Amino acid sequence: MTTDTPARLLTLLSLLQTPREWPGGELADRLGVSRRTVRRDIDRLRELGYPVQATMGADGGYRLVAGKAMPPLVLDDEEAVAIAVGLRAGAGHAVAGLDEASVRALAKLEQVLPSRLRHRVATLQSATTPLTSGDGPSIAPETLTVMASTVAGHERLRFAYRAADGSETRRVTEPYRLVSTGRRWYLVAYDLDRDDWRTFRVDRVSEPFATGARFAPRELPTGDAAEYLRHSMQRRNDSYDIAVVFLAPVETVAPLVPHWLGTPEAVDGGSSCVVRATVSGSVEWIAARLATTGLEFRVREPAELVECVRELGARLGRAAATG
Repeated sequence: MTTDTPARLLTLLSLLQTPREWPGGELADRLGVSRRTVRRDIDRLRELGYPVQATMGADGGYRLVAGKAMPPLVLDDEEAVAIAVGLRAGAGHAVAGLDEASVRALAKLEQVLPSRLRHRVATLQSATTPLTSGDGPSIAPETLTVMASTVAGHERLRFAYRAADGSETRRVTEPYRLVSTGRRWYLVAYDLDRDDWRTFRVDRVSEPFATGARFAPRELPTGDAAEYLRHSMQRRNDSYDIAVVFLAPVETVAPLVPHWLGTPEAVDGGSSCVVRATVSGSVEWIAARLATTGLEFRVREPAELVECVRELGARLGRAAATG
């Protein structure tokens, strides 16, 4: 039983900010209170300016909707527009460090933006072009927000999918998690037609549609979406066990090394550090990604990566000499 009313209201608000409709009984169970208390708390949120909509009937419930103004206490209009534009710009690329939490934040914010602010965000987005982009292909932010909403709300997702060979299919899935590798976004989901777990590259997804059909989440075989994706990629591609020593301390290296390379470990008394990981993909791309850190490093293994780094260095040296 939650007796602290302010804490309970904050918990209730956090639940309602998830883009889905919550039955009153489910909210009562989550909060450990009666349905009558939930109704009183909903009235308190409305008094604070939060536009909570209620629907009647057996399938009815509560959800936070876009109102005439932004809900108070958090953001003014300018802050809301600035954050939405920033999140949309970042969500279009699989940038290292931009994880599922950022996409969920974008989905929550756009859900409650008044129409006038949504128009401003769209106008700013269409009128600007970034000078640089992430390593991976661009993705429509709306695609990510639809997916994030269905993941959070345990709602079946339908979409068109283009495979690597160019073939196109329609998929109906139970989405589990969105995962960023630093280059691309992937969706880990249970494919209902194939009766098995699958991973989908989000840049190959089109026409994502939240069906409204709820489902009880299944247990993922590995228990962790990132680990499942890693195993899936290793089955499909060549993988390498890499070890790279950076000639700088951990605190310098960690912000510059993509998370898929692992966590730097201090060596040589802390003056250097080593990163170890099992990665898939071309060694040429791995070598180029290491070079873009701007740090001095030494590749220990594998031999393929050592040779690729050597060739890349020679090629860049010849390019500079020619210039």
